[in-house]
Amino acid sequence: MPKTSFPNQTTDPFKRSKSNRPGQNGNGCPVCGHSGAGSWLQAPDRFHGRLELFELFRCPSCSLVWLHDPPPPSDIGRHYGADYDRTITSGGADPEHWNWRRDELLRHKSSGAILDLGCSSGGFLASFRSPSWKLFGIEMSETVAKQAEARCGAQVFVGDILDAPFRPETFDAITCFHVFEHLYQPRKVLARVSEWLKPGGIFYTMMPNIDSAGARIFRSYWYPLELPRHLYHFSPTTLRRLADSVGLDEVSLATHREVCLEDSLRYVLDDVLGKLGVERTPMAHAQPPSLAWRVLRKALRLTILPILTSATSLAGDGESIHAVLIKPTHRL
Repeated sequence: MPKTSFPNQTTDPFKRSKSNRPGQNGNGCPVCGHSGAGSWLQAPDRFHGRLELFELFRCPSCSLVWLHDPPPPSDIGRHYGADYDRTITSGGADPEHWNWRRDELLRHKSSGAILDLGCSSGGFLASFRSPSWKLFGIEMSETVAKQAEARCGAQVFVGDILDAPFRPETFDAITCFHVFEHLYQPRKVLARVSEWLKPGGIFYTMMPNIDSAGARIFRSYWYPLELPRHLYHFSPTTLRRLADSVGLDEVSLATHREVCLEDSLRYVLDDVLGKLGVERTPMAHAQPPSLAWRVLRKALRLTILPILTSATSLAGDGESIHAVLIKPTHRL
């Protein structure tokens, strides 16, 4: 597997070790071990407009939801592609996109070594480029990793998180923004995060909330469901139990309102029109909107959408989990 070369010095934060490849968990809940999980819902890959159905299981104890019989790692790449990459990276190149995340982390740490899991082209790490910080990342794409290194000077490991050979107690902060739900072995990754953090180090993460208002309202049409790319779906309860199981303590855990109304409603409309015999271009291949539609959409965003978004608060918590966890300096 290609990877960045690191200097063989005593200050090198990496150790050379081989970890297990990610794989599917057993029959019990991967977080709490409960054996009573059952089928929760079925849905296709609506983003690409494909018909194959995928099945989600839900644990009645800790509320974890996971993809039953997911595509193997060797096959999962075909469910991403250039269209998906273009969609998720839009806006990420703008430094303003990262400011509030940087400011939140700076409330807890002002300097040190920071590792970004799934660092992409280094937008977040670039916001920390200063003598106060040593920047590291993990990225699956060698091409994108090189972009990150050129952009912010970070040392980027290319490959799977569990294959990264970092030494224990290396980092003051580790971040993971909307990556955790894509992992085959989230508990093993979080245990590795705990191992890599220094005592007092923090893990700052974001992920969709499967117990949110948006998930309850839209069900299989909820845009962040992202089948089959999202292998696990977490709630605040699930994340707390998972963190406790690997020895991380909660500093803060809250949900933010990100309903994704437009995209979820688009999926509903695509399905309705499809049943009426009207063929729709999947979101993955949709052309840029016309000027007239952009003007109309702007008007809707300023008038109707804020009202609808506020109304969803009656159905549950926010759609995005924002958590800061800490590795305790000592544990009784």
